[in-house]
Amino acid sequence: MSSGPGADSAPAPQPPTTRTKTSTFSSLRIRNYRIFFLGATVSNTGTWMQRIAQDWLVHTLTGSAAAVGITLALQFLPILLFGLYGGVLADRLDKRKLLLFTQSAMGLTGLLLAALTLTGNVNVYHVYALAFVLGLVTVVDNPTRQTFVSDIVGPDLLRNAVSLNSANFQSARIVGPAVAGVLISAVGSGWAFLFNGLSFLAPIAGLLLMRTGELNPARRAPRGKGQLREGLRYVGSRPELLWPVVLVGFIGTFGFNFPIWLVAFTDRIFLAEAGTYGLLNTLMAIGSLSGALLAARRGGSRMRFMVAAAGGFGALLMIAAAAPVFWVFALLMVPVGLIGMTFVISANTSLQMASDPAMRGRVISLFMMVFVGGTPIGGPLLGWLTDTFGPRLGILAGGLVCAAAALAVALILARIGGLRLKVDLRRGHRHLDFVPRAPAVGEVPREAARELPDETPEEAAARPRREENQHLSRTP
Repeated sequence: MSSGPGADSAPAPQPPTTRTKTSTFSSLRIRNYRIFFLGATVSNTGTWMQRIAQDWLVHTLTGSAAAVGITLALQFLPILLFGLYGGVLADRLDKRKLLLFTQSAMGLTGLLLAALTLTGNVNVYHVYALAFVLGLVTVVDNPTRQTFVSDIVGPDLLRNAVSLNSANFQSARIVGPAVAGVLISAVGSGWAFLFNGLSFLAPIAGLLLMRTGELNPARRAPRGKGQLREGLRYVGSRPELLWPVVLVGFIGTFGFNFPIWLVAFTDRIFLAEAGTYGLLNTLMAIGSLSGALLAARRGGSRMRFMVAAAGGFGALLMIAAAAPVFWVFALLMVPVGLIGMTFVISANTSLQMASDPAMRGRVISLFMMVFVGGTPIGGPLLGWLTDTFGPRLGILAGGLVCAAAALAVALILARIGGLRLKVDLRRGHRHLDFVPRAPAVGEVPREAARELPDETPEEAAARPRREENQHLSRTP
């Protein structure tokens, strides 16, 4: 549906060329993106209100951190099981129409949970069931919504738009938990669920008001057999896609379990209430928002930077585990949020920009599948660790796994790129650095491959074709 006569025939907005300097808010110059952004602002606020209210409701009903982990597991289990199918649908179908369906369905789940809670009939099994239904809808909504951004702004502004979307989500994370904490303390969780259900009216209205003639839709993949396998083969054959996906899987499974850890720290370590839980989420959101805005100004995304961000994120989790008092733990949530968001945005944009537009939905669905689909594994496991051995050991275990995964992927990428890790403990020297690996006897050095860990995704994707052209030019 267009917003007025002639909207469908209006010329598409011309994105800036790659030489145009990108400012923090460049994507907001595009009308369709402004509408999309404003609708998401309202909906994201409601989403964060529901997340806080849902976590606290489950903890109130059960008194168990593991139960919060089970809720998260059920919400993200469909992504683990069916995530790639959502990517196939995103590549095949009209993304705008698909989003109208998914956003409506997500709003209805919020309204149903509100009705159960406000009437006093809710129990933990209702929350489990609705979390699972929400996860089923998210299977389609996530890859569709993320790849639709490219249709709105085009490739030149993709990184900026993805970063602004993350900034939008994290801004709502500042407001939503604070409002939810007040509502829960004053009148109960049901009103937060009600606001979330109604908030989906905003993105639905935004989708209806878009000028479809100004979109830049990617070529749709035709219906056919073997498209899931095709997507997996596509990612598996490209190191610039495969290893970021592997790293995202470890970080998402073992590092992003904050509903479990923050509830447990609030209740068992700091002996506080829902307002403190909301404050910790707000502080983390401030850091995440800062990370998203900084990413919006960056012009590129290198693998080395992404892996370093993952390692820094794991190290910060381990430091937070040892925080002696509340204010130290609370302040650490800011850099944890900043580095965590920097990693997520770097991985997301790297994968989108390095993948073919016709494959982008399947690539992003795989990204989301390993990022949040690992929660059914990590959530209950870390919830059990937190219940059994305490919140500090739970968050320490998550940080250790994240840091170890970042180091392992760094070493693998270095080997692919013809580099090795050099350790130098002398004063005034870099203690850890990657340097060119000496070739073995009879081995021909691969100069082009050496730069892989520090290439942009676009350069990495274009490298095989460039090497082939060089080979052909040398062939007599």
